[in-house]
Amino acid sequence: MTFNFDQRIDRRHSDSLKWHKYAGQDILPLWVADTDFRSPERIIEAIKARVDHGVFGYGDKPQGLIAALIARCASRYHWQVDPEWVVVLPGVVCGLNLSVRAFTQPPQGTVAPLPIYPPFRSAAKLAERDQLSLPLILQDGRWVMDLSAAEGKMQDKKLLMLCNPQNPGGTVYRREELEAQLAFAQQHDLIVCSDEIHCDLLLTQGLQHIPFASLSDDAARRSVTLLSPSKTFNIAGLGASVAIIPDPALRERFNAVRQGIVPSVDILALVAAEVAWRDNDDWLDAQVDYLRGNRDWLVEQVNALPGLSMVSPEGSYLGWIDASALPVASPALYFEKYGLGFSPGRDFGDDRFVRINFGCPRALLEEAAKRLKRAVDALG
Repeated sequence: MTFNFDQRIDRRHSDSLKWHKYAGQDILPLWVADTDFRSPERIIEAIKARVDHGVFGYGDKPQGLIAALIARCASRYHWQVDPEWVVVLPGVVCGLNLSVRAFTQPPQGTVAPLPIYPPFRSAAKLAERDQLSLPLILQDGRWVMDLSAAEGKMQDKKLLMLCNPQNPGGTVYRREELEAQLAFAQQHDLIVCSDEIHCDLLLTQGLQHIPFASLSDDAARRSVTLLSPSKTFNIAGLGASVAIIPDPALRERFNAVRQGIVPSVDILALVAAEVAWRDNDDWLDAQVDYLRGNRDWLVEQVNALPGLSMVSPEGSYLGWIDASALPVASPALYFEKYGLGFSPGRDFGDDRFVRINFGCPRALLEEAAKRLKRAVDALG
């Protein structure tokens, strides 16, 4: 079967958050992390079949989805997951927030990399918990977390929040790096919440995703792993995710905080998620090949422009562009004037950068590159 990722689908008049942000303006939306690709046909057909059933009462525990998840974890990550460990959620973001509230009590705080996906920061802020930021540093063309920056600052810290692949930056952590993160958690007696939502979008060939919880029994005992097919198969708007929590006591605390606040997952989302994980690896392989081509082309274009640089992300369809050498106060606002809607770096913790979503047809990316060049050239 062949798949057409060059197809342009007009989302301007749909219910797309991504495209509505700049409605009526000549600005390309390259910000929030959903792609502009049509979702796999098997997912679309499964949703249609469920709709044709015509009855939409409350859904039961999604045994098919859990079975698909367990099979996937075993085959792709060599990780044996017990069905009892799985908590089904309407999104990874609520999993981040639940983890902060379930596993810290004032004055306890959290630890997370910086820059980082904005909900990591807001989860701590909304719960009125402190967050110690560990800087990402550039080493051999990869953004990695500087654990040594925590020295002398770990009093009352209880939850380590990880992101693998790293968002932003796209780093896929190697086993020795994960082992160092585990040793850090053991040293400071931390629970670990690991957001691994982009784990199937590995663009650099030869890399293998390693779930943090799969490192050892101790890693499993102290961990919450957040997963979803939403980014991988472009079904983010349907909202189906899981938290995998091997330790019964941690799982009980997590579910207690959830009770009465976080709703059950929509039945159509459960159908989509099950089919996504079970039946679409051929589509995923083709998408990864396409994204790899987009990434390689984009990195070359960005790094050819004076004042800009971009490390090649190993995973995800999100590029982290360093614009610190440009003589502008806010790169994101400046680029908007030239028709480019990037995610502002300030949302992640560093306003000198912008994040670009290259999960789009190549023609759209080529237009974005032309606008980016015009924006840089205008600075002289």
